[in-house]
Amino acid sequence: MPIRDKLLLKMRGVIESVNNQLKNNCQIEHHRHRSKINFAVNLLSGLAAYQLKSFKPSIQLSNQELLLLGPTS
Repeated sequence: MPIRDKLLLKMRGVIESVNNQLKNNCQIEHHRHRSKINFAVNLLSGLAAYQLKSFKPSIQLSNQELLLLGPTS
């Protein structure tokens, strides 16, 4: 397995926990919105609520691991 894939697997738990918090605590879920504006308001309000949380999970990577992942763009 390539090193890049191993690093991404290492981050999987954190990514899933963020998705879980967004879906359950911030109430961002797939709904059948009646308008595009309603969808955007629901999404932005959930993301704003997540940003106001005091504790957010994070990934601690070394400089070497960051180089192995390559450019972020």
